[in-house]
Amino acid sequence: MQDGEGRRSGKGFPTAVQDREAWERTPDTPQTLSPAYRLAFDDPDFLLRPELRPMRLQLELLKPEIILRERGIDSTIVIFGSARIAAPGGEPIVDATPEIAERLAAKQHYYDEARKLARLASQESMKHYGREFVVCSGGGPGIMEAANRGAAEIGAPSIGLNIVLPHEQAPNEYISPALSFQFHYFAVRKMHFLLRAKALACFPGGFGTFDELFEALCLIQTGKVEPMPILLFGEDYWRRVINFEALVEEGTIAPRDLHLFSYVETAEDGWKMIRDYYDI
Repeated sequence: MQDGEGRRSGKGFPTAVQDREAWERTPDTPQTLSPAYRLAFDDPDFLLRPELRPMRLQLELLKPEIILRERGIDSTIVIFGSARIAAPGGEPIVDATPEIAERLAAKQHYYDEARKLARLASQESMKHYGREFVVCSGGGPGIMEAANRGAAEIGAPSIGLNIVLPHEQAPNEYISPALSFQFHYFAVRKMHFLLRAKALACFPGGFGTFDELFEALCLIQTGKVEPMPILLFGEDYWRRVINFEALVEEGTIAPRDLHLFSYVETAEDGWKMIRDYYDI
């Protein structure tokens, strides 16, 4: 048996913590200083070997799952969109030409809508002691920040699923620290987006947003994931950048697939669709 510190209590085998502490007390010798002598689970160089990729994938799946279970979080509202859309009045998050900067500025109202939607979802979440309808974002700036900010404004917990990128993307300051996760593998991160999702709110975005959106659409279309509300905020934007009807005309998706998602403009309309879907 073990106590909350992972230490042995009563009879039984030593814990991993105790064995690591014993190893740290081992006298320095050529043998004990060799990397080969390190405990396998306490050897970062070993764990980062290419052959250990399957283990790292498993660890990256397990760590957030264990923590979310311990916190009793059963369902989420996933809010995602461009990291480049700043809060109203803010400067563009990336260098841009005047024309592109103007286009990004015109989208800043979506920051407010994501923030409002997060507040609405979090108000419902608090009725369930922070276990249901917990706001979950990609953890970065822009629309992701707006989502976590909306939850923080009413004192509700929210999740951030950040990922290591070539350019630094620090977690935004509004994520609940105990629910701020970092990923190496996009695939595992996307799995965590969907494992507890009761709805996806998709705001204007780029490749990352498209990746997450189409992953969800494909999984629902093929029956791998239960249907849920998928809300595309900003009909003009989505119709301009993706011609879903053309896919139907080309025969590559079925007409019924157009009903996998809905266009919305405001947080209130989006939340009403979620409330109606789950009768809450």
